[in-house]
Amino acid sequence: MNDTVKQIALQAMEQGGGILRLAPSWVPRAFCRPGRRLKLYPNEYYACGLDRGGIDERWIASTTSAANGPCAPEEEGQSRVVTNGGSAALLRDVIAELKEEAVGDLWPRHGGWPVFAKFFDNYDALAHHIHHRQAHALRVNQNTKPEMYFFPAQMNNYTGELPITFFGLNPEVTLQDVKARLEAFHKGDNDILSLSRAYKLELDTGWNVPPGLLHAPGSLCTYEPQFASDISCVFQSVLHRDRTVDASSLWMNCPDEEIGNYDYLLSLIDFEVNTDPDFHKKYFMRPKPVLPPAEMLAEGYLDEWICYKNAASSAKRLTVLPGRSVTLADGVPSGLICIQGHGRVGSLPVESPTLIHYDQWTNDEFFITQKAAADGFEVKNLSETEDLVLLRNFADHPALR
Repeated sequence: MNDTVKQIALQAMEQGGGILRLAPSWVPRAFCRPGRRLKLYPNEYYACGLDRGGIDERWIASTTSAANGPCAPEEEGQSRVVTNGGSAALLRDVIAELKEEAVGDLWPRHGGWPVFAKFFDNYDALAHHIHHRQAHALRVNQNTKPEMYFFPAQMNNYTGELPITFFGLNPEVTLQDVKARLEAFHKGDNDILSLSRAYKLELDTGWNVPPGLLHAPGSLCTYEPQFASDISCVFQSVLHRDRTVDASSLWMNCPDEEIGNYDYLLSLIDFEVNTDPDFHKKYFMRPKPVLPPAEMLAEGYLDEWICYKNAASSAKRLTVLPGRSVTLADGVPSGLICIQGHGRVGSLPVESPTLIHYDQWTNDEFFITQKAAADGFEVKNLSETEDLVLLRNFADHPALR
């Protein structure tokens, strides 16, 4: 590792006591319409260029690059560690320098930080699509992408155009039914959503979305902890309000020898999960307090699991009451984002900004290294009237390790 990264890593660790300050990482998507809830200045949602599309994602504590095609910068989507002296280095490189000090036993097991979170902020609903299971992902030299959704009230001052998500397939649907819709992809609207089930989205709730599950996410701004991958393919040809999908999207991340093989596309589907009649019961998530709420509130805080039904990653929401504080000692590293209020995280100031310029650094995003997670750190709310609300995402599920 070069000396510059080493210096930045050591300086950032010293300044934050093992808590690394991160700069925002913005990701445009040519196939999306920005929902404008990411707090970017209104005239900067197309800061990457009209040909790249509008910015509708912010990736959090990411060491993963976005799969955005040949025109995208190689490191798009990756987070940068920043210091008080104005220096910056990729989080990926800082972790590679610090190794176990940064990510503990994730280093020998994964060689780095194997997850990230993001805010996905689309004005419309997305197309019905699927993330490959591991065996299929390995055929194109990628990893699978288990993910979970949570819809924070703080990020949803309005609901977008269609706050409804389609998940899976109706229990009576057959693989032949799906194949017929895929074969009609090139002919116009293949109407695959008629085979699926729609769920109205609720603020401050979430869903587990395992690989192999068809889903068409609705238009709420979504917090998404997920495994470090950006693999998918699209099964829907025409979206809400007659927006069409390029036919190449059907064969994204498909081995060359399988292009045109509709049976291969069917093999991506975890049919048992997609047609499960108890889908809502098994995959819907409401916040779960980590301790009895009355006990925590008496101490001035409330800590809740918000994403917990997938072993690959997980997330918590911490609310600290005005003027109060709490000491966290999760014991494992995490990515952290502030969505309401101001205060301190360890020795560093934390605040949820009102507006952010595209190239501006903020005090709302951090990486909690293994050192800080093991030693423990104080989170203090410096407001007299407003809650301080933080989201933090983990690799694996700490409660299950």
